[in-house]
Amino acid sequence: MAHYELDARRLLCPMPVIKTQNMVKNLQEGDTLTIIATDPGSQHDLPCWCRMNGHQILESKEINDEYYITMQLREKE
Repeated sequence: MAHYELDARRLLCPMPVIKTQNMVKNLQEGDTLTIIATDPGSQHDLPCWCRMNGHQILESKEINDEYYITMQLREKE
């Protein structure tokens, strides 16, 4: 397992989700990914995308108008 970070600052919907989706394609099951975004919609859109794709949200927080969402990739079938 490895941890990765995705800088999605200054990107508007739907780009944080698209960038996340593209990055996840290259990661392994069990890896964790922290997405840093400035679009307020990301705090809803990214967890929703994770639920739809079976990934788990480990942490979600806001610091100085930036949203940090950490997810763990589901096991691939």
